[in-house]
Amino acid sequence: MNATIERFLQYLRLERNLSWRTVDLYRRDLDQWVSFVTVGSHPLDLPSVTTSDIRDWLYRRSQEGDCAGTLRHKTQALRALYRYLMRQGEVNANPAAQVDLAKLPKPLPKFVREKTVDAVLDADIDRDDFTQVRDRLVVMLFYETGIRLSELIGLQDAAVDTVKRELKVRGKRDKDRIVPFGDELADWIERYRAMRADLRPECSNLLVTAKGKPLYPSLVYHVVHDSLAQAGGTGKLSPHVLRHTFASVMLNNGAELNSVKELLGHENLAATQVYTHVTLSELQHNYELAHPRALKKGG
Repeated sequence: MNATIERFLQYLRLERNLSWRTVDLYRRDLDQWVSFVTVGSHPLDLPSVTTSDIRDWLYRRSQEGDCAGTLRHKTQALRALYRYLMRQGEVNANPAAQVDLAKLPKPLPKFVREKTVDAVLDADIDRDDFTQVRDRLVVMLFYETGIRLSELIGLQDAAVDTVKRELKVRGKRDKDRIVPFGDELADWIERYRAMRADLRPECSNLLVTAKGKPLYPSLVYHVVHDSLAQAGGTGKLSPHVLRHTFASVMLNNGAELNSVKELLGHENLAATQVYTHVTLSELQHNYELAHPRALKKGG
């Protein structure tokens, strides 16, 4: 290992207080780098390294199978090394600063199958039990309106109009939006309100605990998770997954992308377009399962 790089690694460990595991990752990446740029018996000349040298190395690593996350870490390791050398006065520029970080693939949003949510909403419950009715309403609100967890918790009772079938949501950056809903949800809200009146709640929120206090995130998460798990749901089962499910169901059933954007409260269309990939992925999956030519093995 080059003495300068060894000094840099000691700096990371002793002055930056990085863990041994993190420093070892830097060591591994920089070992690979030194092997690439060192020619024959000539010592490594760090000041002479160019941006093109670094890009060539990253290209070679990508050809050998390194993923985007690994390539990003290698680039960041070299950026950190040269920042250190510039502070030490050993180089005048950082050749890694001009190298773009590899873009990480964006994971598609997770969603729950419609039949799983239907199983939750169609299951028999004790309609005289406040907690069971409220929990049913929580799942129904997420699934039928696509609101966020924070929006559901902060939803004011006065903002929910069961006559007009709409609710006013206070979203990110305190932006309000109107979200419509259907007759079934309106009926459940009225049933819940009648039961909640007996609690004399201490707040103006629509949804409250059995003691009349505002709901809190962990309670709502467990309501959603447990409800979906009992109906056979697997994987991540969270309020945000129900929001994803709402968007996917809307698009699958012919809603315009711009309408879904407004319902979700997205700032721009790009944030909503990710759901088209979900629906297209599902469409392709169904096609491959059902179409006779897709089922036919090659040849």
